[in-house]
This record gives sequence, C-alpha cells and structure tokens, in this order.
Amino acid sequence: MPGRPTPQHLGPAFRPRLRAAALGTVLTTLLAPALSACGGDSAAAGGSATLRWASSYFPAHWDPVVGGSGAQFRELALVYASLTKTDEKGDAVPDLAKSWQYNAKGDEITFHLRPGLKFSDGEPVNAAAVKAAVERAKKQKNSALFGDLTSVRSVDAKGLDAVVHLTQVDYQIPQLFGERVLQIASPRAAKSPDKLDRNPVGAGPFTVTQIVPGTKAVLKKNPDYWDAKNIHIDNVELTSAPDASTVVSGLQTGVYNFADIAPSQAKAAKKAGLDVFVQPGFNASNISLNVNKAPFDDDKVVDAVRYAINRQEFVDKLTFGYGETTDQPFPKGYVAYDPESADTYPYYPAKSRKLLAEAGHKPGDIKLNLVIPAEDPQAEIVQSQLAKVGITVTIKIDKNWATPFFAKDLTFSLYGTTGRDSALQTLTAHFGPNGPLNLSSPYEPAGFEAAVAKVRQTPLDSPDYAKVLQAATRAGLASRALVFTYSQPNLIAKSRSVSALPKNPAHIDWTGVTIGGN
Repeated sequence: MPGRPTPQHLGPAFRPRLRAAALGTVLTTLLAPALSACGGDSAAAGGSATLRWASSYFPAHWDPVVGGSGAQFRELALVYASLTKTDEKGDAVPDLAKSWQYNAKGDEITFHLRPGLKFSDGEPVNAAAVKAAVERAKKQKNSALFGDLTSVRSVDAKGLDAVVHLTQVDYQIPQLFGERVLQIASPRAAKSPDKLDRNPVGAGPFTVTQIVPGTKAVLKKNPDYWDAKNIHIDNVELTSAPDASTVVSGLQTGVYNFADIAPSQAKAAKKAGLDVFVQPGFNASNISLNVNKAPFDDDKVVDAVRYAINRQEFVDKLTFGYGETTDQPFPKGYVAYDPESADTYPYYPAKSRKLLAEAGHKPGDIKLNLVIPAEDPQAEIVQSQLAKVGITVTIKIDKNWATPFFAKDLTFSLYGTTGRDSALQTLTAHFGPNGPLNLSSPYEPAGFEAAVAKVRQTPLDSPDYAKVLQAATRAGLASRALVFTYSQPNLIAKSRSVSALPKNPAHIDWTGVTIGGN
C-alpha cells in the first residue's frame, strides 16, 4: 500500500487524541457567530437542527478510497453511502442496494440498486457508479482498500444491477461492501481524485458546503438521500477535536453538542450533566512482532513476550475502567469471538523468565527497539512489563513508520484496529500473508488459509456459520506475530438535546436521531 499514513489511517493505538489547547480557543471563536445565527440546537426554537460534532477522527482525506480504511470512515459516512450498511446485530442490510442475490455456485453476486437516486452533483447512482468505485479502489495508486477486494474479479454494469464476479466462492461480500470498504463517490467527481479528496461528492445523508482542511467541515442535509425522511438533522458542523481538556467545556457552553472524548474526561462530562456513553465497536490494540527477525524467530521468545503482558494494566491506566482486556480482535459475545481461545496466554511473568532462560537468554541479553510513529503511553507500559522479565526495550519514534500501516522491515511495534464490517476481513487483515496489520508478512499460521476458505464458502445464514467463523479466529490466533492487549472504548459525550443513537457496532448512524425535540 503506497503512501504515508495519517493518524486517521491508524488504529486507536496511534490516534493522537490531544491537540494544542489553543486550537480549542480558535474553534470557539470560529463557531460562536454560527451558534448565535442558528438559534441553538432545535428547529422548534425557530432555527435549524444542527449537529456540532467535535471529532477525534477528522478526515485527512475525503476520498473514501484513500481514507476509508481508517477510523474516519464514520465521518466520511456523513457524505457517502454504500451498497450495504450494518445494523445493530452487525448484519449487512440494504443501503444504496435494495437487495442482492448470489448465483448457485456462490462466485457471483448481483446487487439491485434503488431506482431514481443521484449523487449530490446530479450524476445517477447506478451500476456503472458501483463498477467505477470498485475499479478505482482496486487500481488507484494511493488506495487503502485494494487489499480488501481480492475476491472481486470484475463488475458488470447492467442499469441498476451491479453483477460482481468473484475470484472464488465468497459469501462475505454483502458484509465487505458496507460502509467501510465501499463508500461510493460520484464517478464524475472521482475522475479527479485529488479534487474529490478536497471536495467530496457522494449520495449519503449530507452534502459538504465548506471544508477548512484539517479543521472544520460544514454540511447540510441531502434531500436526495434515499432515506432522507428519517434524517432529522438539517446541518452538521464537524470540527477537529481540540485538546481533551477543553471538549467538556465546549459541550457545556454549546460550542459542540456531540464529541468523541478521552476516557480521562468522562467523569467531568458526567458531572457537567452530559450524556456519556460507549458506542459499540471492535477496537483492539496489539503488540506486533516480526517472526522473520531475531529474536522473534524463536518460538520460546515469542511465548515469553505473551506471558509477560499484563492486559489489565492497559485497561486500568489508559481507559479509566471503560475499556476491556482482550486476547483477540473481537469483543466477547460477537459472532467471531472464539471462547476456546480465551486466556490462552495469561499473565505469568515467572513462566516468561523461564522460557527466556530455556532459549539461552540471560536478563538484559535481549535489547529491542519498539518503533512507533508518535508518543504513546502503551509503549511505556510494554517497556515496563518486559523489563520485569529481563527484556530491555528502547522506545523509538519514527514518523515514517508505515507505508501505510506497517513498513514490514520493523521488528517490534504496536498497532490498533477499529475492526471491519466483515469479520473475515478483520481476520485476514491481521493474520493473512498479505494482511496490512501483519508485521510478519508473508508469514501466516498453519491452517489459517484453509479455515478462511471455509468461511468464505459458508453462507452467512448457515447454521454452521458461527462455528466455522470461530474456527477461523482460532486458527488466526495461533499466529506468533500478534499479542492482543486491550480494547479502547468508542466513548462519546453529547448534549441531552441530541437523542440516542442506533447501537450499530463500530458505526455512527444518524438515522432517526433528533436534536432538541425536532
């Protein structure tokens, strides 16, 4: 994947949450006139219903082919719609496509698009637009999505029917073509990807009227969105979140009415009378090892690291109790979570030291550089925990850390993911030989490829699907390349004038949401 990552490309392990405090003052100054002009939140108060969102994931790229792989896909979904989207169960449901069907063999799927839709530049939403979106995601030089589309051979456009020909039997496509991997842009606008990156044109619930790069975007409701009747927000002011310490005061004073917040701010937000909640997600952080390089080419050293990690310390020190320990990339209770793999490598520092001794290493023998792209308190926890078993870790910050994701010549690093709509995509991203989150490419655990193939060949509504999927998770977790640590919450604070959000995992869906009783 060519190109250098922005913080938004990266998982929660490397998303800088803190900005300069001065930025909060600047944004307050910028937004104050807008607040007085709009008459507050509520349409009932004589103004328009305006969402004022302080986002920790403000898009560095508005082209979904470039920016859609990172956590900012939630913000891009204000502008772009997809063939499918995810419901509260995590299942694929209609979006731009009203329905879909596979052929008998399972190597071709036809998406039937809704009639009469158009992009905000007037271009029709049809199968030709789907074909263009897929081809661009597969071929554009700076695409962050091409690795997710290996099952797609080609797309035939037949009016409102997009016929997707697959390289293999793959029943995951409705999940895959959701909000994250195939947000569809106007083909006319996408002929100039650089312009699209600055001026997004989609068929989503809102259209952009102004963008201040890296700082602010102003949007208005799209009357041509297919489900516009259930979008009750008239305007959106999206701003890059300032220093965490100023977000709560911004919510109190009405500069914002919705904000991503750091766990350290949750107590203050609750005390201020704000609604604080965790939006469901698939966040998972990990320690990444390159098993192609010493000392991790020795299984005993890898296991020593596994037993040296105290996951609870990450939760206690970094999430203020809102996060959870994890030893796999899925939350407990999710269909892909494998109970059989739980707690396979518990915290056991004595065993870690014993394994290192068996591998011929005395305390202090192993010296490692932990290379990360920015300051990260996780790194200090890893450094401290490994020091207790005799491994010396030096933290190195390299802004050119990835291209994007991992530069595969690293030996030791950290990573975090926000998950994928397709559980299988999450697995192949972490454990597959070409997975963007697999520092040890082309290594993959034995049996993983066969387990993945079986998942692809199993329809999502099959009674065997959960069992087959969990077996693939189990096969992936045999990887020596990743040690999962904890899950950072999707923590949000909002004014009580903003109604509750749908609990769609990993997504923020504005369907049915009201502001101020409108």
